[in-house]
Amino acid sequence: MSALQLQALAGLPLLCLLAWLCGGCRRGVRPRVVVAGLLGQLLVAALLLHVPVLRAGFAAVGDGVEALARATRAGTSLVFGYLGGAPLPFTETAAGASFILFFQALPLVLVVGALSAVLYHWRILPLVVDGLARGLRRLFGLSGACNLSVAANVFVGMVEAPLLIRPWLGRLTRAELFVTMVAGLATISGNMLVVYATMIAPVVPDAAGQLLTASLISAPGAILAALLMLPERETPVTVAAEGAAPRLHDSTMDAIVTGTADGLQLLLGIMASLIVFVALVALLNGMLEPLTGLTLQRIGAWVFWPLAFAMGIPAEDCATVARLLGVKVVVNEFVSYLELAGSGGAGLAERSRIILAFALCGFTNFGSVGIMMTGMAAMCPERRAEIVRLGLPSLVAASIACCMAGATVGVLTSP
Repeated sequence: MSALQLQALAGLPLLCLLAWLCGGCRRGVRPRVVVAGLLGQLLVAALLLHVPVLRAGFAAVGDGVEALARATRAGTSLVFGYLGGAPLPFTETAAGASFILFFQALPLVLVVGALSAVLYHWRILPLVVDGLARGLRRLFGLSGACNLSVAANVFVGMVEAPLLIRPWLGRLTRAELFVTMVAGLATISGNMLVVYATMIAPVVPDAAGQLLTASLISAPGAILAALLMLPERETPVTVAAEGAAPRLHDSTMDAIVTGTADGLQLLLGIMASLIVFVALVALLNGMLEPLTGLTLQRIGAWVFWPLAFAMGIPAEDCATVARLLGVKVVVNEFVSYLELAGSGGAGLAERSRIILAFALCGFTNFGSVGIMMTGMAAMCPERRAEIVRLGLPSLVAASIACCMAGATVGVLTSP
């Protein structure tokens, strides 16, 4: 094992310690949770990254993502012409200048949204989610509803997953509610996974498989970070939720129409949030820099430098990795992945790019916290105050969980 791998191996317990120190309850952490969380992440990552059959499956996932991208490009080319990827009617003066994010990358959200709805209607997605939920219950001993929501977050968003357990949401213990929120922020939805994999494919090998692995190992990582910050002290009562995913669509065609409409809403939300948050960060930087010489990204780079080092990143790459982690929290992971695919990842070693891709794989930003709190409070208004109080702590725990995912792959990836 190399020095950098040992660095990441030492970083995992240090990240656990950080989560414990950030929590308000220092007693009641069960050793089973720590052991299950750490071994669960390492075992899942080792299987998915180093077993040849599963690696071959990753290649198939990557081919599927490319097929989706090509199919989407056929639709955008028809609707938007050269703006959507059709041949240019003029000569491109700079490489990549014709790429327009909204018309060429983001429409993938629509296609994957419709496909996800169909897979849910055909009961394929609920079957996979239920299997993951049962595995999490054996590892951590949490209730069925909480496990179902955490497992669903591997495939759907931070609001859609709690929606699957809406009848049980009010009966979750405080710790389980926190776990549900942290898992929503520490993972990404399937449609965004496809978009990000397409974006970073030129700089991260097997990008789709890497991000799928990241989302899978972030599930036990999210539970671990959450229960270190807020240990379980009550008796879970919502065991019955496993296997109880409700039917949402009347037919396959209804699933396609509904999934497309949901994807459109998400697409417009992404566009709006990108414009607003990038503008707000630019505005704040415009006020900070003349007065202090600092920017939000530079402050984030300082804060996340130790976490980047704990993930097994070499010292010469830590500043760049920490800066992109800061951008992820201040703006969102979309902008960080854009920078990783562009000039931001140009000077990084391949191992550092892979670790960073894992650490960025989560909705850990202030905008997502607001979206999640609004959605969950609407589903469970009687616990609105509690959800709001747990909002910012859930962002901290989810950020640590994403760094645990990075450290895990750092342990298993040699320089």
